[in-house]
This record gives sequence, structure tokens and C-alpha cells, in this order.
Amino acid sequence: MDKKSKTIDRCQISGVQDLKTVLSLGYLPPVNKLNKINSSLREDVFYPAELMFSPSSKLMQLNTIVDKEILFPKEYPYTSSTTKILRENFKELYKDCKKIVNISSNDLIIDIGSNDGNLLNNFKDNHRVLGITPENIGKIAIRKGINTLQKYFDKATSDLVLKKFGKAKIITATNVFAHIENVNLLMKNLLKILKNDGIFICESHYLVSLINSIQYDAIYHEHLRYYSLTSLKYLFNKYGMEIIDAKKINTHGGSIRVYAARKKRFEIHKSVTKILNFEKKFLNWKTFINFKKNVVQSKLNLYSILKKLKNKNKKIYGIGAPSRASTLINYVGLDENIIDCVLEIEGSYKIGSYIPGKKIPILSEKKLYNDPPDFVILFSWHIASELKLNLRKKGYKGKFIIPLPQPKIES
Repeated sequence: MDKKSKTIDRCQISGVQDLKTVLSLGYLPPVNKLNKINSSLREDVFYPAELMFSPSSKLMQLNTIVDKEILFPKEYPYTSSTTKILRENFKELYKDCKKIVNISSNDLIIDIGSNDGNLLNNFKDNHRVLGITPENIGKIAIRKGINTLQKYFDKATSDLVLKKFGKAKIITATNVFAHIENVNLLMKNLLKILKNDGIFICESHYLVSLINSIQYDAIYHEHLRYYSLTSLKYLFNKYGMEIIDAKKINTHGGSIRVYAARKKRFEIHKSVTKILNFEKKFLNWKTFINFKKNVVQSKLNLYSILKKLKNKNKKIYGIGAPSRASTLINYVGLDENIIDCVLEIEGSYKIGSYIPGKKIPILSEKKLYNDPPDFVILFSWHIASELKLNLRKKGYKGKFIIPLPQPKIES
């Protein structure tokens, strides 16, 4: 393991050494470490991927922290605005914000991990906005007219924000709140730039959804933590905050949107108590044992389907190369002899590379029509309906393999 990466022996929220193993996926490569097809051969590096549960905080987390510069390179290939469900989600978030808190045109809205400005695009015409993201993808947001700091969110950045822009009325962290290594330091830096009557909104993979949908493919090193609402309550309480609203949403196969504020500033919505009460019954070792069994069975079922098709000399392409595709391919044990290639829409940064840890090429989706396969496997299975409709409109006539939760073939 490289010098900046490390194993974790305690809960990332409570600091208690009470971690218990729930599931091991073996060793996985960083999902955004892409080797170019025609470049000289480079050795792939793999890190342990073990899911651990902390009884003290009810947090699920990984056992390994990988250096952030490996996980989030400057050429980070993910753009959130290309996904319809995320565009619609952020529009809804903006509407919800206006119902919960009064926002004036002079109020500052900050998005941590702002990517290409997809979320802030909804706020920018009526409010002051600031994005914070370390990757080059932030330049796309700047071209949209969204003020963006291309930096990691740390103490130095929070000090800069406070000095140059002042405090924010709303701070958001969507699909990034589980990515930043030191969550306690993150909270301190965040509170420094949040107004006393401000709100913090985070969206993360929801532990309950991950378990119910058997989402082993959502487990990779970017996702250090898989939050239950109970674990977030524990975290916010440490810093004088409380959850004022919570909502399960459909993004990334099942996430939770949480609104938090300093204590006794806002009325607490009944949804919070409802979800917390459910988790008291759900988060137990019987649930985790069944989850592990379901993951192993789902893996075996998928491999069995693909093996039978290849024995009949069927051609299989992958559709889309999201991060979860890397986990699925490596954990299930697929290679270029089973999946001929993975296709991305024209213009994707990933075209011309291999799937991490494998020699499966990522190519333009033009190949789907110039050299059509018998089957395609939809790695973004959580938006299968949208993908199937789009592919049919473009002329694809073959069948679909849905890998999760229960692997199946659809016409």
C-alpha cells in the first residue's frame, strides 16, 4: 500500500474501536484510475475493500482510506449534469430549500464537491453561489457562470471562503459527504462558514437502500462511509446540530437527503422520527448476515447467466462505465473474454481506456450500431428503464442483462 493510504481500525464518526466485518469484496482497483488502451503497460494497484459496521454510531464504512489524489485525479471523469435523474433531483432540492428556509438574493449558497455546477445551476440566477471542487471538471461550471474554487475542501479553503465570500445560508454536499476522509474535521470547517440560521444539506448512499437492493457495486474506495440516518444523527449531535428533515431519494440506486441545522432553529419534520424508528428494527446482525448471503448469491447468478451465454458464443457489450461497473466487473471476476467491451456516449472522457483492473476496452457507443451485440449488460441498472428506452430509440434490437438486484435477461 502507498504511503498516503491506510487501513482504519475505528469508527470514522465516534472514534470507537468497535468495527465488525459485514462483507469483504477482496481487493479492488481505484475506480477512476484509467489506463489508456495504447499507452505503455502500467501495473494496476489494488486495495482492500471490506465493509465494516460500528455498533456505537450505526455507521457502515470501508476499512481502507486511499490517497485522495489517487481517487480524485485532476482529470476526474465524472460529470453529474449528463444524468437526467440528477438534473431533476437538484431541481427538486432547490424547490425544497425554498420551502424550508427563506433565501434572499444576497444569500450565499455553497456546494462542496460541486463537479460541473449541476446543482448550483438551479440557484445561480437568483442567489450568490460558490462551488468547491478540486478537479478540472470545475472549469465547466466556471464557463456556465458559476463561481468555483478548484480546491479540496479543507481548513485552508474554509478560511479562504470566510475571508473572501463570507458565511453561507445554505451549504450542500451531494454524493460527496461520504468521500472526504476526516468527517469530523469536515464538520468543523463546514460550521465555520455556515450562518447561525443556515442549513446544511447532504445526499449520500443510504445504507438501508444499499442492503435492500444488494448494491455491492456501490462499494468502492471513494465511498468511505455508508450512512444510516441514525449515524448522521450521532454525527450532527456532536457538533450542536440536529436533523430537521430527511427524505429517501432515487439517485445512485437509493440515497437519502438530509437537512441539518443548529439546534432549536427549525421545526423537526415527522419524517425524521419515522425513519429513525424503522432503522432501530432494521439495523441488526440478522440483516447484515442476510445481506452478505444475498450478495454472494447475486454474484454467482450473474456469472452463471453470462457463462451460459458465452458458451453459446453470444456477443456481450457493457453499457456505461460508471464507477460501480468497475466494482461489479472486478468482484464478479469478469474480463474481456466475457464482456467484449464497455460503451460510453460520444465525448466521454473514459473512451479509449480500459476498465480499471481489467483489459476490457471502453469504446464509443457507435460500436453498438456498427457491430451490434446479442446482449448488453446495463451497469447503471438503477436507471434501466431510461437506458432501455434510449437504446431502443437509437436502434438497438438485442436483449438486456440487468445485473442487480436479481440478475435477469429482459427483451
